[in-house]
Amino acid sequence: MYAILRRRDVSALTGKARSTLYADISRGIFPPPVKLGAKSVGWVASECYAINAARVAGKSDAEIKQLVADLVARRKDAMKEAA
Repeated sequence: MYAILRRRDVSALTGKARSTLYADISRGIFPPPVKLGAKSVGWVASECYAINAARVAGKSDAEIKQLVADLVARRKDAMKEAA
């Protein structure tokens, strides 16, 4: 089971404003949201926590970019298994 966070919760968790959050997604250093409906998105909580843990551990942006790629790949694999 996956817990989903809405954008305000993600901003509170990371301390990042909406614009910074989306800029980080564009740079590949934060996971993209999942579509919840026609006009709503959310973020997988465990992915957000993993990024925070990497930041606290002092990982570089390059290392975090690789972590994001791994998290997104795992998400896609989980979707295939569920289908």
